[in-house]
Amino acid sequence: MHTNRRTSSYWPDVGASLVVFLVALPLCVGVAVASGVPAELGIVTGVVGGIVVGLLPGSSLQVSGPAAGLTVLVADTVAAHGIAALGLIVLGAGLLQVVMGLLRLGRWFRAISPAVVQGMLAGIGLVLVLGQLYPFAGAAVPVSTAEKFAGLPGLVVAASPYAVALGVLTLVVAALWQRTRFRKVPGVLVAVVVASAIGLLLPVPRIRVGSLSDVVRAVDFSLFDAGVLGAMVTFALVASAESLFSAAAIDRMHNGPRTHYNRELVAQGVGNTVCGLLGALPMTAVIVRSSANVRAGARTKASRVLHGVWLLLFVVALPGVLSFVPVAVLAAILVQAGWKLLEPRRVLALARTDRAEAAVLVLTAGLIVVTDLLTGTLAGLLAAVVKTAWDVSRLTVTVTPDGQDHEHVELRGNATFLRLPRLLDTLEALPPAKHVRVDLSGLRHLDQACRQAIEQWADNHRTAGRTVDLIRL
Repeated sequence: MHTNRRTSSYWPDVGASLVVFLVALPLCVGVAVASGVPAELGIVTGVVGGIVVGLLPGSSLQVSGPAAGLTVLVADTVAAHGIAALGLIVLGAGLLQVVMGLLRLGRWFRAISPAVVQGMLAGIGLVLVLGQLYPFAGAAVPVSTAEKFAGLPGLVVAASPYAVALGVLTLVVAALWQRTRFRKVPGVLVAVVVASAIGLLLPVPRIRVGSLSDVVRAVDFSLFDAGVLGAMVTFALVASAESLFSAAAIDRMHNGPRTHYNRELVAQGVGNTVCGLLGALPMTAVIVRSSANVRAGARTKASRVLHGVWLLLFVVALPGVLSFVPVAVLAAILVQAGWKLLEPRRVLALARTDRAEAAVLVLTAGLIVVTDLLTGTLAGLLAAVVKTAWDVSRLTVTVTPDGQDHEHVELRGNATFLRLPRLLDTLEALPPAKHVRVDLSGLRHLDQACRQAIEQWADNHRTAGRTVDLIRL
């Protein structure tokens, strides 16, 4: 009886692992293709994310692998430094993540403004959608963002009707399947199978997947330079942020053990270190796979480990099956993933409730699209800091006449240097009363700049033969 209970308790994790495997397989390949690297590298990262990271402590139900959110960063990095440097960069990023986790910096990533995070994801989603529209239409992808925008009108004319039809079919099947009673079976998988089966009859480009041993390469340390170091830091920060944001979201979906952020950061770092040694793609915790794992009824980390085992067995035993999948079908899956990252409904909701936060989001996303991920994110963080400083420096200055020759000035809130011009304008605009009473007791904070300015104004007022009383904090 006891043995039967133990055996039955494993089946939910086995079933969930199969669901996650079926979701992860096309995404691993699609992310690699969108990143401009061989498809096999995406599968290598998926295997490492399942087996290696899956065994480590941190989060129990979160699933790691190649992420759509990193495609833009990887593609830009490969274009700048070459695919030979990718392993070195991912290795360095992984080691940085391990160090950050050991230094207990994991929880600091939760302090980043939600507007910046949402803006980062929206920018990545927009770039991903923009880039995947071309393979969706059966066309070659332009190199720069400007060329991608400029080529959109011509893409309408040059699009392959077969590729577009398969892409649209993929999106429609994936959307409609979620409305059926069989929605526990991943809609992405059903869409890929259906569209690929029909694609066998059409002349469309298909993906190519070979042996994993053909793409695994040793790390070339001679490629290290300042640009590579900067890429390491960028990969480490972005991958860490995406993983820990995903952890926070997944923790809200189940009642099991909560994520230990520092341990999870170390686990992600170990995974990326292994991926770097193998020359594979960087990994993060992926919200799509993780949520599929939770919804499929996973109970322990066994489900994510097994999903990595299934990936490895599939690519070793049946690599030729993937060659039946059209490129347009994968592009459609990534367009769907990019649209989910964009989340236009949440953007509109934020714009209605907090315009300043929405402005930070739009600034972050816009700069990511027109420049790069690091520039846009850093600019968004700076804008969020400035906005916060402005918000916390709210100052109310009330002037109340008290008789013909008396004025009462009351200050409430936070008197910081950001509000100093307004404060001085109010004080200097006071009528020439003989007696002024300045009440500072309502201030929560008075910085040195405002304190000195008020005292200097009071001294000048007294020099002119008037009386000033300062009621201190």
